[in-house]
Amino acid sequence: MINIESAAWDVMVAHAESTFPNECCGAMIGNIDGDQKRVTAAVPIENAYTGAQGARYELRPEDLLAADRKARAAGLSLIGIFHSHPDCDAYFSKTDLENSCPWYSFVVLSVKSGKFDHAASFLPNPDQTAAEKEELTWPKS
Repeated sequence: MINIESAAWDVMVAHAESTFPNECCGAMIGNIDGDQKRVTAAVPIENAYTGAQGARYELRPEDLLAADRKARAAGLSLIGIFHSHPDCDAYFSKTDLENSCPWYSFVVLSVKSGKFDHAASFLPNPDQTAAEKEELTWPKS
């Protein structure tokens, strides 16, 4: 289960809405206790994909490493990656799966007509051949 606290959630939604109609991406930082994850901070990261960003995102390794260092410096963990799906549902695409890391949670935010609609979290398997939905909670407004 992954729980996203209010401050982190606000950053994630603002980033997703501000980059619309392109996909956004970023890192989620917080605490892990067994299978319970609590996201306390979100770090927006520039979408480095050089093609059409409306249907794809790419993280630079150095940007993800910087987010991991920020987490460790605060005594926290890099819990996972978030990204948006403009004008479509929050699902884990074949491209998302192929570019995933099985040790991270992946939260997808659906942004329709520029506004947040819904979200889902996914846990890829070690072979990156499938991803199960992970229970996700966030502050509902």
